[in-house]
Amino acid sequence: MYRREFLQKAGVGAVALSMPQMPDFFKTTGMGIVVHSYASRWNPKTPSSAYPGFANALDLLDHCHEIGAGGAQVVVNDWSAEFAKKVREKREKLGLYLEGSIALPKKPGDVAKFEQEVVNAKEAGAQILRTVCSSGRRYETYHSAEAFQELRKNALVSLQLSEPVLRKHKVKLGVENHKDWRAKELVALIKQMNSEWIGVTLDFGNSIALLEDPMEVIQTLVPYVFTTHVKDMAVEEYADGFLLSEVPLGQGLLNLPTIIELCKKHNPAVTFNLEMITRDPLEIPCLKPDYWATFDNVPGSDLARTLRMVREHKPKTALPRISQLSADNRLAAEEGNIVACLSYSKDHIGLK
Repeated sequence: MYRREFLQKAGVGAVALSMPQMPDFFKTTGMGIVVHSYASRWNPKTPSSAYPGFANALDLLDHCHEIGAGGAQVVVNDWSAEFAKKVREKREKLGLYLEGSIALPKKPGDVAKFEQEVVNAKEAGAQILRTVCSSGRRYETYHSAEAFQELRKNALVSLQLSEPVLRKHKVKLGVENHKDWRAKELVALIKQMNSEWIGVTLDFGNSIALLEDPMEVIQTLVPYVFTTHVKDMAVEEYADGFLLSEVPLGQGLLNLPTIIELCKKHNPAVTFNLEMITRDPLEIPCLKPDYWATFDNVPGSDLARTLRMVREHKPKTALPRISQLSADNRLAAEEGNIVACLSYSKDHIGLK
């Protein structure tokens, strides 16, 4: 048995029982918000009096508290020690949790910067960091099997450089299934690292873009879950495959109550972070030859099952499209979707 698997199976319950008082990170809290949910409002190019932009994590935390979120997951790049202290003070004053989003070191020369960002994030109160291994979606960024193998190699190097820093500072890192890894590929990477400090940021819907069954993805990755990106997804046919959209929770095809309970079962300390990205649908061109350039062992049955799922889950209304809206209307749609998701999380999946 891998060391980290043993720790997962034996550790959480034993630790909880051995402590005279349950620590803060084991307490159930409301759903937080991933900074990417505010794609239009985070450092906006167009000012708005109705929806003023967020310049930094302090602004985001204030707004999360205002709308009743439990915390935030935010980029920690280039923070100073003084700013990290301000974030901690704000977070503690508002009673919110904080998670960081961080880039991995690519070479040994990057480790010092990575360590400083880990230190600053921890000072601000983050015990979990989210990261990605790829700069983009698999089917758009990589155009050959060799290119994707290079990603595998580089990802392993980056995690190997990161692990001693994470272990030293006792901070956990969750690698996201970011439309790059299929679930079993990500598990293989996590097992290869074999560290209690490296696990998964479990995105509930991304892997549909890689022709994976969403519940199979959850069941495969949930034993390694540290944190989550909560979302619901809707699909629609188009000529080259299907369209994929985040939609307000409860309006899509995912079985959110079951997914939430599975996450809690495997990790009682897991956090739930809303990633409701308000944007035009993504095109998943799975009927075009280029889409398949990096896949060497995906069975045709996965394609057939996914296309059948798309046809069986026709959206009741057209998928959201915002590119033609005015700037203020885009901001209004973004805020409306996030508030609707928070309401659903409190009323239907018990995240209060």
